Amino acid sequence: MTLIGRTRERGIETLSLDSADTRNALSAALVGGLAEALTECGKDPDVRAVVLTHSGNTFCAGADLRDPPPADSLGHLLRQMAELPKPIVARVTGHVRAGGLGLLAGCDISAGSAASSFAFTEVRIGVAPAVISLSVLPRTDPRAVARYYLTGERFDAAEAARIGLLTAAGDDVDAVLEPVLDGLRRSSPQALAETKRLLTARVLETFDRDAAELTALSARLFTSAQAREGMTAFLERRDAAWVV
Repeated sequence: MTLIGRTRERGIETLSLDSADTRNALSAALVGGLAEALTECGKDPDVRAVVLTHSGNTFCAGADLRDPPPADSLGHLLRQMAELPKPIVARVTGHVRAGGLGLLAGCDISAGSAASSFAFTEVRIGVAPAVISLSVLPRTDPRAVARYYLTGERFDAAEAARIGLLTAAGDDVDAVLEPVLDGLRRSSPQALAETKRLLTARVLETFDRDAAELTALSARLFTSAQAREGMTAFLERRDAAWVV
């Protein structure tokens, strides 16, 4: 079963996270499938840009706690997104949680509908938004993201746009993206690739400096006693032991 849907229209390749039964959680198979699809898009001269979207009412629920990917695979995927010589545009019409926000921040342009909601929920299961910080922190407002990292609070699309997680938000996400996709279709492939290199240079500096340390931190936290309790509580739909 494929976990990544693919369609193409006038040079725009749409990749859809297509595991709605798991809320598009980041399993080893989904991360691997998305990486493979992006590699193929990067090599295809007929692809001008990539749209990343989803099936179901959740863009991505974060790590699949029943089938987590290897510790370093999400970091490799996020770096691949930054290095891809084609713009990546996120189209979000549902909920985004934890690691899914790393995918969102890894896109060059992103739009969300008013029905979308967002939360960095890692702290509530005993871990930290470590690896996704490689993409999130260079692109977001530091004071706002400190609040949402530390509390796990839910916020809406308007707030996501205000703090830099989204480029734009609106009732009709396709109407928001229409001029964006038109502009990409009118742009030179060479110019898009070199302009993206300019835009992602500082993000890639962060990967070079911090990726190994943050990957190790993530692996350590996910095997900790508090993470085991937090994940068990989440799966059992109860409060973790530390909730007061």
